[in-house]
Amino acid sequence: MIFIPLIANVSAETFDINMPTGSASPDAPYFWQNEKTGEATGDITISVGDTIVWKNGDQAKHTITSGTVEDGPDGIFGGSNFLVPGEFYKFTFTEKGQYPYYCLVHPWMVGIVTVTDGYKIIPNVGKDAGDGLTSFNVDYQFTGIISNPVVNEDQKSITFQVASDPKSIDHNLMLLLPTDLIEGPYIVFVDGEQNLRFEYLADTNVNTIEIELTENTNEITVIGTKIVPEFGVLSLMVLGMAVTSLIVVQKSKNSMKF
Repeated sequence: MIFIPLIANVSAETFDINMPTGSASPDAPYFWQNEKTGEATGDITISVGDTIVWKNGDQAKHTITSGTVEDGPDGIFGGSNFLVPGEFYKFTFTEKGQYPYYCLVHPWMVGIVTVTDGYKIIPNVGKDAGDGLTSFNVDYQFTGIISNPVVNEDQKSITFQVASDPKSIDHNLMLLLPTDLIEGPYIVFVDGEQNLRFEYLADTNVNTIEIELTENTNEITVIGTKIVPEFGVLSLMVLGMAVTSLIVVQKSKNSMKF
């Protein structure tokens, strides 16, 4: 087990957006083209840590300027420097948010970059354990899907099913485990075999583990030192009310004695 700081996005990607020939004309059929998806709107959704490369494939000069035509440049990325035909501009986004951009020379060329934290969610983990009333959402980063969590209270473990993306070359999994769900340090099994090569970052409320899987991985099990509590908040409230009621009844009985 290796204890090292983890980066925000374990599978950072680079996206190329082309400015095609003729995009300098307001009558062009489209002004941008995403090389990966073919989208031609100039709008793109990426994750924190991803990079966009804008390429000038036109015969005219262009700019990549963050901001809006109405309010002008906001200075977050790009600027007023011209990209001559064949040149490119790239920028890595490190914070969530929406980032509009446009071309200073051709204001009909507009787009929006939407940056998300890149996490998917496994909902209601732990609902099949403890009192059945306490559950947690587990965030993760993975090119595939992590699902079907099963909590084993005796082993203090959670088993997840893995469906990798066969088209991806990156099968790194980052799993964010609430400490109220399962406390570390952890032991990790991948398809029944113990995996010692994982990274672990401990924090107050959420512990993070990063595991290198393969496209053939089917299952991972995380064993901790403590699993979802036996009594959730609601159960404790009900228990407290029941105890209070018993005390009141007992006092009433005692007051009736002579």
